[in-house]
Amino acid sequence: MAGVLNFANYIGGADNVQIEQIFPSTQRTMTYNFGQDVTGWVFDLDAQTIVVDTMSFDRNTGEPNFANSSVIGVFTATQITTSTNVNVINASSGTVAITFPGNLYTGPVLPDARKNVPITVVGVTWSTGALLPQVNTHRWAFIQSWEPGVNAGDPTLASGYYAITTS
Repeated sequence: MAGVLNFANYIGGADNVQIEQIFPSTQRTMTYNFGQDVTGWVFDLDAQTIVVDTMSFDRNTGEPNFANSSVIGVFTATQITTSTNVNVINASSGTVAITFPGNLYTGPVLPDARKNVPITVVGVTWSTGALLPQVNTHRWAFIQSWEPGVNAGDPTLASGYYAITTS
């Protein structure tokens, strides 16, 4: 029996991959609690939008299912400014607020898309200040949903889209 393939399994992640369906204009701040002193830690944020050919949703849970999906293209990766989007609230306790700015993807979206779906993946990477630093990354995958003000259209026809071909 075929099961639901979640995004973490789909892109080869584990618990460090979260997925949500959002509007392109959505800006969200997440509070990380590292539970240890983060003095001297270095943070890096980047984003890249991928496009999957087809996507479905589990009827019972509403969770996205990528069992029949293929990544068919990408847009250029971008760096997200850490000086304005990473706020160390309390270094000694390890509380850090990380903001995912809105409009990381500015291309067209098909309303109620199940075909050619743009998904913006944001990487949150941190490196400890140790002599031999530990480097970890969380990935947040944001399925882009159409909203008023967003160009209704096929993202594979947008400027900056690069098709992925396999042989």
